[in-house]
Amino acid sequence: MSEFFIQDRQLSRVTRTIVKDETGKSLFLMVGRWGTKGDALSLYRLNGQMVASIKQISFTFGTRFEIYKDFEKVGTLQKIFNWPGDFYYIQQLHWAVHGDIYNHRYGIHHFNKKIMEMDKATLLTGDYYVLDVVDDRDAPVCICIAAVMDYWLYNRHRKKDHPLELRLTNGTS
Repeated sequence: MSEFFIQDRQLSRVTRTIVKDETGKSLFLMVGRWGTKGDALSLYRLNGQMVASIKQISFTFGTRFEIYKDFEKVGTLQKIFNWPGDFYYIQQLHWAVHGDIYNHRYGIHHFNKKIMEMDKATLLTGDYYVLDVVDDRDAPVCICIAAVMDYWLYNRHRKKDHPLELRLTNGTS
C-alpha cells in the first residue's frame, strides 16, 4: 500500500502535474488538457515511459472517459447517478467510485475490495490530495480517475458561476 501526493487543484488543470510519494520524491508527470471530445491526459514515469492515459470520448448522454494502461484500454468511466451522492462506474474493471467527491474524500472499490481512498492533507509545502492505493500496480489508473473526478468537480462549479458572471458584466444584479 502506497500514498501518492498531488498539489491541491492541479489535477484537472491544463498544466504539468507532478505526483510524489510520501517522502516528496517525484514519481509521475501528468500532462494534457480537458474540455472537448478527444482531449486526453497522459501519465508518465519520470524516465519518459507513458504508463496510463484517460481520453474524453463523449458529451452525449453524459461525459465519458476511456482509461488506458500501458496503451491498452482497461475501462470506460461514466457518472451513473448523483443521488444521494455521486456514483461513478468504470466498465470492464467493475470499479465503483463513491463518497464525498465535493471534498475530495472518496474511494474506489471493486465490489467490497478497496482499490484506493482519496483524502486531503496540509503539509509544510501546501495543500495536497492524498491517494492511498492498495496495490501499486493500480496507481496509474487511480491517478487518472482522480483527475477526472477533479475535472468534473471544478467544471460543475464553473457552470454554476457562469450566469452570475454574465449578469455582473452586463451591469445588472
